[in-house]
Amino acid sequence: MSLVAQLSALATRIGTEIKGLIRPEHPGLARAWANFGYVGGAIQLRAAYNVASVTRLGTGRYRIDFETPFPDAKYCWVATGRSNTATGTIRFAAARGTTDGKTADSLELVCTSAAASLADTPEVSLVVYR
Repeated sequence: MSLVAQLSALATRIGTEIKGLIRPEHPGLARAWANFGYVGGAIQLRAAYNVASVTRLGTGRYRIDFETPFPDAKYCWVATGRSNTATGTIRFAAARGTTDGKTADSLELVCTSAAASLADTPEVSLVVYR
């Protein structure tokens, strides 16, 4: 058996083994994710998993409602915002500064400009782990 064939067989075996070890409840897998933005006066939810809806609460403020609620609000999330302009505009995604902004059912986040003022953005990428 050639080296290429041996490596191919090994890669197949490793893939099969790993596939059996990573189950849907594994904590390293995202429980929810979304790619959305505010474009042309409307929210565009481009792709998502376990996200029922995204609502614009005001300039740069968004609420993400989960399809299947988490058991509690002890999840971890990360999001990034970006601008699609060629001017170098920077957008940041951050947690909303209130205790009600993160529940088992939903998450509120804000997008800001580099000057820390609330700003809508055409693309937000969000991932949630639990």
